[in-house]
Amino acid sequence: MALPAVLRRGLSIPVVGSPLFIISNPNLVIAQCKAGVVGSFPALNARPEHVLGEWLDRITTELAEYNAKHPEQPAAPFAVNQIVHKSNDRLQHDLGVCAEYKVPIVITSLGAREDVNQAIHAWGGIVLHDVINNTFAKKAIEKGADGLIAVAAGAGGHAGTLSPFALIHEIREWFDGPLLLSGAIGNGNAILAAQAAGADLAYVGSAFIATHEANAVDAYKQMIVESGASDIVYSNLFTGVHGNYLRSSIVASGLDPEALPQSDPSAMNFGSTRVKPWKDIWGAGQGIGAVKDVVPAAELIARLKREYEAARERLGVVSASTEATAAA
Repeated sequence: MALPAVLRRGLSIPVVGSPLFIISNPNLVIAQCKAGVVGSFPALNARPEHVLGEWLDRITTELAEYNAKHPEQPAAPFAVNQIVHKSNDRLQHDLGVCAEYKVPIVITSLGAREDVNQAIHAWGGIVLHDVINNTFAKKAIEKGADGLIAVAAGAGGHAGTLSPFALIHEIREWFDGPLLLSGAIGNGNAILAAQAAGADLAYVGSAFIATHEANAVDAYKQMIVESGASDIVYSNLFTGVHGNYLRSSIVASGLDPEALPQSDPSAMNFGSTRVKPWKDIWGAGQGIGAVKDVVPAAELIARLKREYEAARERLGVVSASTEATAAA
C-alpha cells in the first residue's frame, strides 16, 4: 500500500525524527521539517499544559510562512507524540489542543486505544503507534492505528529486544500499511537498510540529541559524540519499562551500570528517588557511534541525505555489475 500523502509531502529523505522526551522542542521540530524530515515532539514536553498551544501555534505559523516562500520545496509535516498510558493525566487536554491545530500526525506510545485513534481521525490526522513485537503490532492495528513504528533492539529510550530484520519480517507478513523502523539508525546506510528490510521510513532519534537546537545540556550532547554502541546500558530500573541509557550518565549518578536492580514494570514507577530518568540518566540508542560532532539539525540531515544517496548509488553500481556478469 502506498504511503499516505502526509508521509510523502516535503520529505528530502525517508526519515521521521522521533519525539525525544525533554529534548524535542519547537526549534528542533521546525529545523527538522524545513530540512525535509518529519519533526516531532512529545506533548508532555510543553510544560505547563497551556504551553502546548503556544508551541503548536508557533510551529504551524512558521512552517506555513516557510511553505509560502518555498512552494517548490515545502517543509515536511510535523508530529506530536501522545503517551496513552493511564498515568498520563494530561491526555484528554492535549488531544483537545491537537484537535484545535489539526495536528497531521500523532505518534501514540505505551498502549493502544481505540477512542484516542477515533479522536485523531475525527480531525483528519493519522496515527502511528510504536510497538516492540508482532503481538502489540496486531493489537494496535485492530484498535485503529494507521501505521506502525517497529522499535527494535538498539533503539534509544524504551526499546525492544528483537532484531529489526525479524520484527519487520513478521509485521510485513500481514501488514502492508505505513511501517517505520527504529533501532540504531544513525547514518544514511542504515536508512536505506531499513527500507531494504521492508520499512517505508526510518525513525531517527539519538543523533538529533547532538544538535544545536536540541534541548539537552552540553554535557549530554558531548557524551553522545564521545560514546558508541558498547556504552549503552539496557535497564528497566529508571521508569519500570526497559530502555537504553548512556553508561557514563549512570556512573555519574553514583550507580553501578553492571549491577542495576530490576524495577516494577506494572507501576511505571521510578526505580530511584535520587536520580531521574532523562534528566540525570540520559537515554540514547546504539547508533550514536555515527555521531562525531554537535551540529545544526539541518547539517545532520544533509549528512544523512548524502550518505543515503551514496548508499543507493553504490548498490545500484553493484546491481548493474552483477547483471552484466550474469549476462556474460
